Formats: sequence, structure tokens, C-alpha cells
Amino acid sequence: MGTGDQVMRRFERRWAPRYAFHADLEIEWGSTVLRARTRDVSSNGMFIESADPLWVGAGFSAQLTLDRPVRINCSVKRVEPGRGMGVSISIAEDQNGERYQELINGLSVKQS
Repeated sequence: MGTGDQVMRRFERRWAPRYAFHADLEIEWGSTVLRARTRDVSSNGMFIESADPLWVGAGFSAQLTLDRPVRINCSVKRVEPGRGMGVSISIAEDQNGERYQELINGLSVKQS
């Protein structure tokens, strides 16, 4: 399998479009709070820039630092050493979910 095939397989797993979006993020992992930044987001995941990413399978909660903060639950799906980690996200169907969906909808309009 060539490099192009590997790239296509990775993109095939993503069913939701990603949008460039930079925002500060506070990761709550156990009793530790880590600071990071988003690179891109989608309705079901994001890439978090961090010099010291967690490992594949690690779970944590985080808060996007926006005008109205949004709390999300994350699970690390891939790691780029020294760059960050791709995570899947889940959000409770409450105001956090509505605010996150508003963010995604706004980004999709801006970038279309």
C-alpha cells in the first residue's frame, strides 16, 4: 500500500467536514489542567495542538475558551508527536451541545 492509499484511508474514516478554528482549550485530565489550542474542529472531533499530547485511547474533558465556554468530552484517536492529537468528542445534549453546533454551523457558512 502506497502513501496515497494510507492518506485516503485516513480521510475515509472522517465523515464530518473539518473547519480551521483556533481557540484556547483547557484540558482536565485527572487533577491536572493542561493548556492547549485547537487547530480544526468538526461536529464529531477536533485536532488539539499540544507539545505534550496524551496517548491514543486517553479520555479527558475539556473546555473551549469562547465567549460562552463549551465543555466537551474527548477521546484521543491519533497522536502527532510534538504537534498534538486528533480526538473524537461527545457533548451532552444541553446548552453545551447547542453552542457547539452553533459554532460548527457558523464555521461551515464562513468557509463555504
